[in-house]
Amino acid sequence: MIAYVSGILAEKSEQDNVIVDVNGIGYNVLVSPKEASLLPPEGSRVKLYTHMAVREDAQKLYGFLTRESLSLFRMLITVNKVGCKIAQDILGSLSPDELRLAILSGDEKTINKCPGVGPKMAQRIILDLKDKIDPDTVFVHVGAFETQDADASGANGMTDAAREALEALIALGFSATMSGAAIRELAITENMTSEDIIKEALKIIR
Repeated sequence: MIAYVSGILAEKSEQDNVIVDVNGIGYNVLVSPKEASLLPPEGSRVKLYTHMAVREDAQKLYGFLTRESLSLFRMLITVNKVGCKIAQDILGSLSPDELRLAILSGDEKTINKCPGVGPKMAQRIILDLKDKIDPDTVFVHVGAFETQDADASGANGMTDAAREALEALIALGFSATMSGAAIRELAITENMTSEDIIKEALKIIR
């Protein structure tokens, strides 16, 4: 298995593939348009973490700029009927943090907006992957629950009230991404209840 390719970006397509020259050998790597837009100009050095998909009729390399995205890609393709192309399209639409938060919070709407993903597939992704994601890591990454007083929220930098507020906002029909972004803007203090946070977050959302 090819863990990554590191070399010169020889060709950069506007679609879904790039060619990386590694010591005179050109590797064709499939990337999402989002990843392609983040790559440096042709002639620059690049490193792409890769997954090789082998079928009877083809061998394809799927590339990602971070190990984090590659790890999520490999989790996604374990879900029934989620192939490599759909998994890459999902990661081309949502950041790793947005995807993990949507899965943990059961936010089907956000996942359903990704290309090739219908309501049933979104449900399967959430059902199959929810137990594989560490919620504390996600909340810290998203950064939506930091308080003004680090001691008030414990080592993870979040409060129970903030968690409850997020769950309530999602239950009201707002997406996890929108809810998390609204809470992130708040200066949450130790004395704020979940109701206080919800009220302030709704002012931002609406």
